[in-house]
Amino acid sequence: MTVSPPRNAVLGGSLAVVAALALSACGAAPTNSSTTADGKNAATATSAADFGGMDALVKAAKKEGTLHAIALPRDWANYGALIDGFTKKYGIKITDENPDGSSQDEINAVTSRKGQDRAPDVLDLGSSFALSAAQQGLLAPYKVASFDQIPEGQKDPKGQWFNDYGGYISIGCDAKRVKTCPTTFADLLKPQYKGQVALNGNPTKSGSAFGGVYAAALANKGSFDDIQPGLDFFGKLKKNGNYTPVESTPATVEKGETPISIDWDYLNAGYADEFKSKGVDWKVSIPTDGQYAQYYSQAINKDAPHPAAARLWQEYLYSAEGQNLWLKGYARPVLMTSMESAGTLDKTAAAKLPQVTGTPSFPTEAQQSKAKTVIASGWAKAVSG
Repeated sequence: MTVSPPRNAVLGGSLAVVAALALSACGAAPTNSSTTADGKNAATATSAADFGGMDALVKAAKKEGTLHAIALPRDWANYGALIDGFTKKYGIKITDENPDGSSQDEINAVTSRKGQDRAPDVLDLGSSFALSAAQQGLLAPYKVASFDQIPEGQKDPKGQWFNDYGGYISIGCDAKRVKTCPTTFADLLKPQYKGQVALNGNPTKSGSAFGGVYAAALANKGSFDDIQPGLDFFGKLKKNGNYTPVESTPATVEKGETPISIDWDYLNAGYADEFKSKGVDWKVSIPTDGQYAQYYSQAINKDAPHPAAARLWQEYLYSAEGQNLWLKGYARPVLMTSMESAGTLDKTAAAKLPQVTGTPSFPTEAQQSKAKTVIASGWAKAVSG
């Protein structure tokens, strides 16, 4: 990710409130998959060219008329503008179920609704969750037109998933409720922050919360290979009373329930704008003792009920228009470097990003899988009691 960089669920080459997902379903998946006159099927197309070109893909997607998305909050990385922009451009309605759901909720919806017309077409996952979904055979290989411009290591070679936007773990703080805002993980252990420190979700389900634990590990002599110090850190926060199990959202911040929130910088920066009119002075710091950056990943459900619309959505997200809309939401788009070279990057939006120094590094797939296993087995114990 360039430095110029999840949603309630991410981890991944990565960026939640965990909401219960209704698993009941009605109706079977459409039987007439989008197919061109010469027999090309959108459900098996691995690129727009493979389907006959963008014009053919647009025509098929418009015929479907609907895109099923899940867990896309409108105030998350400017997704509201992306949803509206896609609908305005193509006339395709987007239904966004369970907008505050987690990455795991998305995967659960795919597996429980297989073959049903209520299944999600597309997924926005923390990278570790994208890896899991690919390993389970849930994702369709597809390469957007700009696939070759996505840096190596930020995409599956087959196109089962590819990173989209990213951010740094940051500390958001309500300066009107907190006398001195913390700027490092070490600060968070101070007794003055009793009952005030929250995560955006549960790290066993949420990419942003998982990133928070990883960042805490790096701040406490851990590494990409060793996330245990991050668990130990939150165990200390729980023991000294500073950690609150209330999962941070804009609503809990506004109510004063989570005055200190560990979350992606693009979310905290966006909240700062949102809260100004509500009298909340929201400060954002990227902790120097635990600098952790990650991307979220895009993917298409292998059994998407609207396969053409799913592929067109990805093409839109990886166009200059889509990438710049994420940038306007303070998220660092994966094509930032190539767009800067091509002169298509929104320089005004880029200049507003939270400033960081150094070049970020990312955990490998193996390191993420290992960390996820450690979190799954140790998180509840770390913050119990």
